[in-house]
Amino acid sequence: MMSWGEKRKAVFIDRDGTLIEEVNFLSRVEDLALFRYTDEAISLLKDRGYLVLVVTNQSGVGRGIYTEADMHTVHDEIQRRLSGKIDRFYFCPHLPDEGCRCRKPNLGMIEDACADFEIDLENSWFVGDKDLDVETGLNAGIRTLMVLTGYGADHSTRLKRQPDMIVSDLLEAARSIAEEISVGA
Repeated sequence: MMSWGEKRKAVFIDRDGTLIEEVNFLSRVEDLALFRYTDEAISLLKDRGYLVLVVTNQSGVGRGIYTEADMHTVHDEIQRRLSGKIDRFYFCPHLPDEGCRCRKPNLGMIEDACADFEIDLENSWFVGDKDLDVETGLNAGIRTLMVLTGYGADHSTRLKRQPDMIVSDLLEAARSIAEEISVGA
């Protein structure tokens, strides 16, 4: 049982290509596809006491390709399929060149999560499939895992800075995080 004010460890997870299959500018529930192992991976992290926070750039909103309501409908469906296991979704609707504080690799979404939850960044992780996900985690001072799903196989060959680990998918990432806990690393 956590005491009042105790910080919690978190796993920040990119949405497209990491948590769910990559669909360019996903806007319709009909096009949403979770990886077959997504529920198992999220359950493992929750069982180990992690907050599970999705952080996602959604420039399709800023481009007018889909609405913020469309995006929330997709997030609601992800929550439904995962039995409500995601603690919170954070998103950036801005275009890449808008210079906002929230678009990855900037830290606005991480800062918002830290304002919403008492997060122990030292014992947290960032998991994603793009170089900007790795950069976000490193910029926040948290450990990083890159998955080879989505854009990961391509982006892993052009990283400016290396993640702590490169793994095949979200389930392997979750198992790696859980293994670290069990050995007390």
